Amino acid sequence: MATGVSYPVRFDVQYLGRLSRGLTLVKWLLAAPHYVLLRYAFGPLQLACSGIAFFWILFTERYPRGLFDLWVGTARWSAQVGAYTGLMRDEYPPFTWAPGAYPVTYEVDYPERLSRWLIFVKWLLLVPHYIVLLALWIAALIGYIIALFAILFTEQFPRGLFDFLVGVDRWTYRVVAYFALLRDEYPPFGLI
Repeated sequence: MATGVSYPVRFDVQYLGRLSRGLTLVKWLLAAPHYVLLRYAFGPLQLACSGIAFFWILFTERYPRGLFDLWVGTARWSAQVGAYTGLMRDEYPPFTWAPGAYPVTYEVDYPERLSRWLIFVKWLLLVPHYIVLLALWIAALIGYIIALFAILFTEQFPRGLFDFLVGVDRWTYRVVAYFALLRDEYPPFGLI
């Protein structure tokens, strides 16, 4: 699961040759307990982590390690559930954010120092990414609809489409990590 680009935020999903037709239409329902936890318990927790980290970085130039690990772990869990409901995997995602517990990679390298001034403008610097990602998300929505029918008829996620959708997710996760103050390196424009 290598992406080919050296960037401190990594995301990938192992390709699965055959997928279940029967699960395709009910994965979103089966994942409901995950989404309830991620949205209503861990979502506010991630927001609090970023808020505390903002001031911590402002005064110490560091992201508190425990909060960093909590934020990344929650994002990893969300990435696992997203791969499941995004029709990329059939195995039910575990209720954990431990790395290696599911065939999805989501890693963010811990930074030793962060810019105390960059935290004020990261959201603005990401405007070009938002514009491009908006178009990609629309294309991805169409891609997921195509993938749904492909899986229903062939039990396979078309490989090129799979790689495109994983790339869009990868790009999104890099932008989110930058916005959430986890890294100072500007995210690359690209699916790889």
